[in-house]
Amino acid sequence: MHAQKWRGKLNRDNIMNNKKLTTTAAAVLAAMSSFAHAGALDSTTVSYGGYVKLDAMWSDFSSGSVSGSSIGRDFYVPSTTPVGDDADTDAVFDMHARQSRFNFGTATKLANGKSIKTKIELDFIVSPGGNERVSNSYAPRIRQAFVSYDGILFGQAWSNFQNVSALPETLDFVGPAEGTVFVRQAQLRYTTGGLSISAENPESTITTEGGARNETDDQSMPDFTARYTHKADWGHVAIAGIYRQLTYKQNGIDADETSFGVSASGRVNFGKNNLKFMLTSGQGLGRYVGLNFAHGGVLNGNDIDAIDSTSGFVAYQHHWNDQFRSTFTYSFLNADNNQDLLAISGNPNKSSMSYSANLLYSPQKKLTFGVEYKVGEREVESGLDGDVNRLQLSAKYAF
Repeated sequence: MHAQKWRGKLNRDNIMNNKKLTTTAAAVLAAMSSFAHAGALDSTTVSYGGYVKLDAMWSDFSSGSVSGSSIGRDFYVPSTTPVGDDADTDAVFDMHARQSRFNFGTATKLANGKSIKTKIELDFIVSPGGNERVSNSYAPRIRQAFVSYDGILFGQAWSNFQNVSALPETLDFVGPAEGTVFVRQAQLRYTTGGLSISAENPESTITTEGGARNETDDQSMPDFTARYTHKADWGHVAIAGIYRQLTYKQNGIDADETSFGVSASGRVNFGKNNLKFMLTSGQGLGRYVGLNFAHGGVLNGNDIDAIDSTSGFVAYQHHWNDQFRSTFTYSFLNADNNQDLLAISGNPNKSSMSYSANLLYSPQKKLTFGVEYKVGEREVESGLDGDVNRLQLSAKYAF
């Protein structure tokens, strides 16, 4: 997703002249280059990129503060916003650099004119590790790791059901969290022209007695997706569909239910400015939307009742001049819980919405300082609700 700043054929001259590498790394790359020029491969290009980012946030929760160990303190996760009576609590302050990331890729041109590409990407957010008392030594986590060849991609990447190009520029890690499809997972994908189809790793989130969430991994088939993207001078539009199984095969129960959904998204350009959008609706989408704000379904005896949901966002970005720009975002999700099953599902999430505005300043092309204000609201089926007001300051350098 970020520009990769160094590309060059793998030979000793490029290694020494373009980058200062360790002796071991130079030897490995030189060996790869020797193999490439031995006739098996024409040439291999190595690229790397990423960014370093510092985030500082003041978060004011209306119904009581969230634990410092909660993921909702690192970035906006709709399901973590407390609900209930108003509480007179002070705003909490957090600062971290965990969103910083690194990616490494290769592109090998074969003798037959085709190419093989790879990418590995890591960051440090949503990972175990360092305490805030001394080291803050958070473990790296894998974001993407895939190979692509002749229209075929295999490995871990963004779900084919998601349109990453539609995500707006926000300081928050996800941005319109409740309104967007947001999934990375192992998959096999084929792309030809604007059409792509995939078989992806399945997982169900099922509500059982008392409202407990069960993550079941016992599907007999992968999740299937298809997406078509139309590109033009004015921007692009994408239509995606998904078909999958929800399953619960535990404690002598063998239940499954069909799940499906459709998503429309895109970007419309107005000179330098742009409007991005997404609208997603379906049965049993669960973990695919809203960072799993709603479960996929509810176990009702030996059957699964899929939870319908509709979500979406719209975001407008305006460039004030060559250095200043702003993004204004509105996002929502509504879950249609079966009222007859509330005795089983307890008090599930009903709806969430958020809106945000930011001002970003880039004195240099890849250096950005910004401020963002965000309001998020969550409501559960009982009618209890709560909100979070967050002020975020960020500094980021992409390389």
